[in-house]
Amino acid sequence: MKNLYRNILKKTLDRVLASILLFLLLPLFILTYFLVLFFIGRPVFFTQKRPGKDEKIFTIYKFRTMTNEVDKNGQLLPDEKRLQRAGKFIRSLSLDELPQLFNIIKGDMSFIGPRPLLVEYLDLYNKKQRRRHQVTPGITGLAQINGRNTLDWEDRFNLDVEYVDNLSFTLDIKIFFLTLLKVVKRDGVSSGSSVTMEKFQGNK
Repeated sequence: MKNLYRNILKKTLDRVLASILLFLLLPLFILTYFLVLFFIGRPVFFTQKRPGKDEKIFTIYKFRTMTNEVDKNGQLLPDEKRLQRAGKFIRSLSLDELPQLFNIIKGDMSFIGPRPLLVEYLDLYNKKQRRRHQVTPGITGLAQINGRNTLDWEDRFNLDVEYVDNLSFTLDIKIFFLTLLKVVKRDGVSSGSSVTMEKFQGNK
């Protein structure tokens, strides 16, 4: 039964639930679209290449939360200066993740799984860490309910691999509801004064 869920049922349930949520949350989707448009600007959507299952590259979709403000030399300002009130509000409620419903419907992502990280990290993983790509990446996962950006990279990757080894319907349900609790509490969003997690530099 575990393999049946892992190989067939999980993706089917993901697509059905994502389609239902996209319909139900359409008003919120539209509201967030105009919130980004008026307070942050164009482009409304943030897109980036990310590695998925078996390291297959796909395009991830999110609502943009940072402005395009630059300094006098034309260089983008630091993240913390470009993440203003509207962007912080959108992130605090995880509204920026809504467009990833399209990624789930396409089959590139799941609701639950290791977060898809940067393509540039692929050459930096050790053998164990690469195992996080044995499953479809998700919007939320074990790392997100156990500290999110407050975790260091080693702990984060260990939780990703733990999920790969123990993937089940029961575990997914547990992660799903604990994620909702985290969103309500707005817990574990950032580490220290940084608005985004420091880049992975490889294993020392």
